[in-house]
Amino acid sequence: MSSYSSQATVNQLTNLLPSRANIVEVGPRDGLQNEPPIPLEDKIQLINQLSQTGLKHIESGAFVSAQKVPQMADSDKVLQQINRKAKVTYSALTPNQQGLEQAIAANANSVAIFTTVSETFCQRNINCSITESLSRYQIVIELAKQHHIPVRGYLSCVIDCPYEGKTASTRVAGLTKALLDMGCYEVSLGDTIGTGTPLSVARMLEAVMAKSPTGQIAVHFHDTYGQAIANIYQALLMGINTIDSSVAGLGGCPYAKGATGNVATEKVLYLCEGLGIETGVNLSAVKQVSTFAQSITAR
Repeated sequence: MSSYSSQATVNQLTNLLPSRANIVEVGPRDGLQNEPPIPLEDKIQLINQLSQTGLKHIESGAFVSAQKVPQMADSDKVLQQINRKAKVTYSALTPNQQGLEQAIAANANSVAIFTTVSETFCQRNINCSITESLSRYQIVIELAKQHHIPVRGYLSCVIDCPYEGKTASTRVAGLTKALLDMGCYEVSLGDTIGTGTPLSVARMLEAVMAKSPTGQIAVHFHDTYGQAIANIYQALLMGINTIDSSVAGLGGCPYAKGATGNVATEKVLYLCEGLGIETGVNLSAVKQVSTFAQSITAR
């Protein structure tokens, strides 16, 4: 006779899962920067609609080179013209001091810096070494603190790199700790090319969590091979409760050929609802915004 107990297994899984998950909506930035340029009015409308769904963090723009990322060239106007909702964070990506100053002028509530585990990817993405990127960001973090602006860190290629192959989990752990030690309140770990599976994600997170507090770690999955939801479930089982997602699965990566969009926010919400995890976000409302997002991007 089998000793398998379904009730015991269900209870064990339930006990491992967090009671609440935080959803960071990255569609208006990480999503749209990889889509054909859309009108300013549509960007503003997208964020205004997302603001009505219960989301508490909406990444709304990026102060980066307009030549390299023309989709984000009007981020200042976006942040200045949206209808802001109380207790919602409207953040922006800032690669340097100049970008931070622009974000401050546009009244961003929070900013994000970004580096990678791969030296080659770092050179292709931000034209410097990893060490140089950290040195650059120390200045950004110190200035942000003076203005009482929280700084989030992004770490890309945490599973694989399109140029260097498999990523060492120990390296991910070391750089995550470095970003937190520098002053980031949280580090989002990105499977940039979407090649992760639950096992590779578990190994990576195990290494990271051995050096850094679980509460300061977020996950960011692309869905190239349809593994994003499975990977998020694995992260939830390990106690991670902050998830990046993009409405309608918008996005990709211009420096990672073949990588598809981010995991769709509506899929993440459906998973959380099915697991009994509170998010405070209305799934039906997000699905309506998803329809709008698809219409403005001709998806």
